[in-house]
Amino acid sequence: MVVQGRIRSGRSKAERRAALLAGYCPLPGVYDEFLDQNGAVRAHWEPFLSDWCALTPAELSQRFGLADRHVRDTGVSYRVHGDIDERDPGFGERPWPLSHVPLVIPEREWQAIEAGVTQRAEILSRLLDDIYGPGELIASGLLPAAVVTGSPDYLRPLQGTPGGGSLQIYAADLGRGPDGRWWVLQDRTQAPSGAGYALENRLALSRAFPDMFRSMNIERLAAFFQGFRAGLVQNAKRTEPRIALLTPGPFNETYFEQAYLARYLGFLLVEGGDLLMRDGRVHVRTIAGLKRADVIWRRIDGDFADPLELNSRSALGVAGLVEAVRRGNVHVANGLGSGLVEARALMGFMPAIAEQLTGEELILPNIATWWCGQPQERRAVLDRLDEMSIAPAFRDAAGPIDNDPVLAGDLPEAEREALRGLIEAQGRDYVGQEVVRLSTMPVFQNGRLEPHPMTLRVFAAATPDGWKVMPGGFCRISDEADARAVSMRHGMRSSDVWVTSSKPVAQVTLLPTPDRINIRRITGTLPSRAADNLFWLGRYLERGEATLRLVRALLGRLIDADPAPERGDTVRQLAGMLVAWGAAPNEKGRRSTPAVQAHAALYSVEDYGSVTASIREARRTASVIRERLSVDAWRLFSDLQRQLVPEAGRMPSEGETFEIADRTLKSLAAFSGLSQENMVRGAGWRFLDIGRRLERGIATCRFARQFADGHASGDSLDALLDLTDSQITYRSRYLLGASLQPVLDLVMLDPYNPRSVAFQIERLDAEIAALPMLSDDGMLEEPRRLVLKLAADCRTTEAGRLDRASILLFEQLLMGLSSAIADRYFLQNSDPERTRMTSIG
Repeated sequence: MVVQGRIRSGRSKAERRAALLAGYCPLPGVYDEFLDQNGAVRAHWEPFLSDWCALTPAELSQRFGLADRHVRDTGVSYRVHGDIDERDPGFGERPWPLSHVPLVIPEREWQAIEAGVTQRAEILSRLLDDIYGPGELIASGLLPAAVVTGSPDYLRPLQGTPGGGSLQIYAADLGRGPDGRWWVLQDRTQAPSGAGYALENRLALSRAFPDMFRSMNIERLAAFFQGFRAGLVQNAKRTEPRIALLTPGPFNETYFEQAYLARYLGFLLVEGGDLLMRDGRVHVRTIAGLKRADVIWRRIDGDFADPLELNSRSALGVAGLVEAVRRGNVHVANGLGSGLVEARALMGFMPAIAEQLTGEELILPNIATWWCGQPQERRAVLDRLDEMSIAPAFRDAAGPIDNDPVLAGDLPEAEREALRGLIEAQGRDYVGQEVVRLSTMPVFQNGRLEPHPMTLRVFAAATPDGWKVMPGGFCRISDEADARAVSMRHGMRSSDVWVTSSKPVAQVTLLPTPDRINIRRITGTLPSRAADNLFWLGRYLERGEATLRLVRALLGRLIDADPAPERGDTVRQLAGMLVAWGAAPNEKGRRSTPAVQAHAALYSVEDYGSVTASIREARRTASVIRERLSVDAWRLFSDLQRQLVPEAGRMPSEGETFEIADRTLKSLAAFSGLSQENMVRGAGWRFLDIGRRLERGIATCRFARQFADGHASGDSLDALLDLTDSQITYRSRYLLGASLQPVLDLVMLDPYNPRSVAFQIERLDAEIAALPMLSDDGMLEEPRRLVLKLAADCRTTEAGRLDRASILLFEQLLMGLSSAIADRYFLQNSDPERTRMTSIG
């Protein structure tokens, strides 16, 4: 093998090992995960390093490419709070910063972490039960009442409510100190994030290094998610509950993860506006009416969950949710008041609380913390202020410090003294903590391994069999060399966590076993919001296609070497249409050629009807329903965005722009083919198709009104055939050139032409007929009534009677149908009659 390696790369395995380790110098005074105190590679890293060194640089780069392509193709992303540009089609999304080196943890060491996280989850669960229940810890004086009542996460309306602060999923942020011990840096109980990203990290690196993954017996993650889902099901009152993941929406920093987990676990992804409380129960607004929600996994802060009893300014929650919880009609995970125990002020009391509740010492101690709401502790912090890390005691505490700690000793003299004054005056709002120097792990950078500080987030889930810890976690790696915990708020990347086993690992899947499968052909109810976005996704994509056809038809005539005599009139009509529907600017008083207008219609970000604007809006819409779209669909969106990036500094020629428009049309055709061939014919697909059919029908009516009036030239009719992709069909039927009535019949009334208005109406009739109805009184609902009228008019109209007025009437009826669909299926909250309890399931 060494000889083969030398032939391929010119360097032996030993030489590659030396090159990887060259310059790897652990930071002074910290624990290094990779090298021991003697500079030798730790034993549990040796199998990984040995396999890495067996790969040539080219092979290693190829493996990295596999991982990076997985991240890019699946659209793994995150956002930074406050860094959202609404002009960006991705809402300010940033690509996921994947590190290619996993954190390797041996089995024995992981067992200690697992035991400590399990113990801590159990203690915090009991603590919440006591705080929202009998309050014995406060009554005994072990826990100051101000630590509870001073927190904005203590929700008084939940006091005495069973499950008011219950834990279903818990996460602990861990750091390893210089002595090698793991410490809890912070508890996460409000709405812990990162589990979905941990799963994506696993998928990316296991794809890049499948041989290492198998040979090192890495523990799988699926069993953890299986247990978490079973725990949620257990808390419902029905055998087949409807579980919803409540998201703050697409602007949230971790929206990708929320959509990803909803799809992975088979939950409904809902926003607050999708839910409604009626008769003490929470329901999801769906296209089939109101459907009961049994379990809500919330990813919004507890005080934002109910504007009626909690934060009245919230637009994210559900009015009446607290009452539904109080009655025991819905299970919320985590409990609405569970964020209380995230407060740093509690950490100083955790050792005594653990002893009281379990009779045991903490297996994983938290970093030393002094709550400044007590005189003695406040004095201890002020006496050692220069050595302390100062942080808010509670979330959203008033003062100059945000949620991240600051090192008092690093502050300028004036700021440090101002902070001292604040602690003296408002000590209850601050804690002092020991400064932790984090351990380091290897990162592949500049062709070699380099040490970087890291923290580890470990997750535990309440399952029917007790607390279960994810065998791995969410590893965050700082891009800075400063190993102090506070530096983690700066540049960050993430990697997978490989927990090794001494024996082969069982294959676990979230799929049910063959003897427990309940056969289903419908994937469940479709929320109204999802239907709305699928409908508009279809419309935006079709709108972009129509603009592309206009651009291509215009440029094709500009570069034609043998133009027809009336070509100039057609060119002006095509350019005028681009201006009329907002695809190109109306530059009155300025010289603007048709070629310039075609270029603007393709690339403009200011004109709402341009191709770029339509694709941008399509991607915005798709990002809101990304749990319902495949990886292939996201790849096509990436391709479309790359194709629509203009070359800086120059304007392409007419021929080049024509080719770009042609390639983009092919990508849109690929998306149409994907939806037609790969999407299950459920309600979601129907709304996507309805949107496409409506937009295509409306565009065809507009094309016909413009290019097929009573005085239309042969070139104008040819343009209409080009725009409706009907040239071949027309030529195969008629030997003569384009003539008005045959062209109008083909593009307007022919039910066999997939681009005609008649064909779109036939498809709309079939799709709307298959949608659910709210009542069973036998009366036609408005969308069905309108589409039947359209179909009848289309079947009975003759081409010879079509003129601009009659074509305009078809267009207006199609637009009226669009409004009727929106009123019936998308705006159920605007009409009390529409939210009646006739379809509750």
